[in-house]
Amino acid sequence: MVRAVAKKGFTLVEILVVIAILAILASILFPVFARAKESGKRVTCIGNLRQFSAATLLYASDYDDVLPRADGCQPYSSLNPELNRPGRVPGDGCSQWPFAYRFNHYSWPKWLMPYVQTVDLFVCPSRERDPTMWSENGEIMNAYAINLALTGALNTWGNPNRLGAYRDSWLGGKIGNVPDPSSAMLFMELSSSRINFLPVFVTPSANRQVAYPAALRELWAPMFLRWRSPTDCTPTGEVDRILIPHNEGFVVGRVDGSAKWYSVERFLSETPSRRDYVVPPYAGGWQCGPVDGSRTVSEPPTWTGEWPLWALH
Repeated sequence: MVRAVAKKGFTLVEILVVIAILAILASILFPVFARAKESGKRVTCIGNLRQFSAATLLYASDYDDVLPRADGCQPYSSLNPELNRPGRVPGDGCSQWPFAYRFNHYSWPKWLMPYVQTVDLFVCPSRERDPTMWSENGEIMNAYAINLALTGALNTWGNPNRLGAYRDSWLGGKIGNVPDPSSAMLFMELSSSRINFLPVFVTPSANRQVAYPAALRELWAPMFLRWRSPTDCTPTGEVDRILIPHNEGFVVGRVDGSAKWYSVERFLSETPSRRDYVVPPYAGGWQCGPVDGSRTVSEPPTWTGEWPLWALH
């Protein structure tokens, strides 16, 4: 007679122990996987920036070493192909909202499109492109920003005689005039739904102005660091991981076509303070960072020391 052997099941304690072990392993491995995934996105971001930085060099070689800064109106030229359907954009798409066909520094990727294969290069995989600006204006916000202090900017379309129609770079807008192209910043990642360029200080208040970099550490700190409170933008020492997705840093593209990851700490340390970069008084509105186009000053800024990231020598 064969005696039946009872099957032994897991006890509740054993199951709880296994669950606890799995939870511990998950808590260890998930952050590792997340960092690895983000590192992969950062590599893609660097690759994107290198490609359109190279396109900028090609542009300059075709235009006697001059960096791009065009302004104009080209029907059905939106970066968003959906906006190029006839009747999709009211008006001319240039003189009033939406500005889908405007060809200026808000749509600066258009300057480089003849030299690149896809508009996707201008979108960082770690950032979500602002949906409103994309769907209405065809502008790519919350991705990369171009340094207008080096390129200069035009606002000439429709009225070349308006105030600030010509904003010329203080270095002349040519690559050959940049003292150290391997260090000077031409592009950077920027979390913003309002601008995709680095704002400038301009002088004088006239039709033709000279643009200088908004290179103040105190201005940029609130753009990268957590605020003291939602209504007090005094920066704390903690990096805002939503604004800065690449492991407390972001990618910078330089004039020579190279690209490099910068920690927030390094970027701010290579940006002069108000003591080092003296700017005459200007209108308010930048207490929480340089969030729009420019501020007019009575005379050019002055500086002491070497600040190669900003081409200040």
